[in-house]
Amino acid sequence: MANKMSFEVKGSTENMKTELTSGQHLMIIDEPPNMGGQDEGPDPLTNLLASLAGCENVIANMVAKEMEFSLDKIEFNVQAELDPRGLMGDPEIKPYFELVKIRATVHTDESQERIDELKEKTDARCPVYTTFEAAGIPIEAEWVKA
Repeated sequence: MANKMSFEVKGSTENMKTELTSGQHLMIIDEPPNMGGQDEGPDPLTNLLASLAGCENVIANMVAKEMEFSLDKIEFNVQAELDPRGLMGDPEIKPYFELVKIRATVHTDESQERIDELKEKTDARCPVYTTFEAAGIPIEAEWVKA
């Protein structure tokens, strides 16, 4: 049987604010004032997009090593669209992202063809990316050379 990784966060809430710990790391998730929060941290959906960028970066660096790909850094711009009526209770509207867009600017001396290969392998192995895919959320991803 293969070894499995486990993940855990613990925390508590006060109104819209959630304070969580993961090991030694503190995370605060909140909502802006117009949603009833105090804006002490990013909202949950923004955190989800940040997790996508962070996960893609980690996997890209692992894949780059395997490919002997010269990777200096990646700049991510991740955007998503959601109709808020769904999370506000309208049963006719999906309460999750309708579209996610990723633009990755890759700082490297490698060719665009190699960047495309890095992207393909990264997307296939990134747990957050593949979770979005498995949920049927359309993803428009573009990786370009800086």
